[in-house]
Amino acid sequence: MALFFSGATLAAVPDLPASVSQGGLVIAHVAPGTRVTIDGKPVHVGTDGTFVFGAGRDEKGPIRVGLGTVAREVAVTPRDWPIERVNGVPPKTVNPPPDIAARIEREQAAVVAARQRDDAREDFTHGFIWPVTGRISGRFGNQRIYNGDPKAPHSGMDIAVPEGTPVKAPADGVVTFARPDLYLTGGTVLLDHGFGLSSNFLHLSRIDVKVGQRVHQGDILGAAGMTGRATGPHVHWGFNWFGVRLDPLLLPGIH
Repeated sequence: MALFFSGATLAAVPDLPASVSQGGLVIAHVAPGTRVTIDGKPVHVGTDGTFVFGAGRDEKGPIRVGLGTVAREVAVTPRDWPIERVNGVPPKTVNPPPDIAARIEREQAAVVAARQRDDAREDFTHGFIWPVTGRISGRFGNQRIYNGDPKAPHSGMDIAVPEGTPVKAPADGVVTFARPDLYLTGGTVLLDHGFGLSSNFLHLSRIDVKVGQRVHQGDILGAAGMTGRATGPHVHWGFNWFGVRLDPLLLPGIH
């Protein structure tokens, strides 16, 4: 699960974990006004001293956390990544022709750009709820083989539900991307939770929100579907710290 550590009364030294799992999120606190860096890159620190960072699927670590004039290292615990075989996917979505590949590249670049937002909002501090309730049909990080062709690891969690199932905001946030027709991911919504943390919801059959809209935990974002590269109705819930993909199952409140 995500880790919460309190240490705002300590002079620029929060209670950091000794280690974090691959795909895990760390939410920590430091004395307000402290400059914090993660592997040399400055990160946002809230007025209450909150800062966050995550360990990606393939992160080897250790992650170096700079805290003013001191530094700490957080080890990264490796995980085993099973193989998932997904058959029956339309062949043109597995190995698209050049013109479609160019479209996919443009669309994914727009999504990547939306993930660079770094608002001071701390919408993530109240924990998360499931966007839908159903069978987990695909797990974060597992190697995906589509129609026998190995592809990139799965970037989120798939939850199998009937088409049209309402999809709820797992936490407060601001909608930064909403498109109904991306080639691979179909109906796609990005919800920014502040400090570079964002959720994405893919394959939606309907989108009920607009870019710039403020939503609260439990608000309806749209409806589950099977648009884009999908073999059945489900919700893909991905979670990011900027460009680092994290495991939604490790978020606070998710069990």
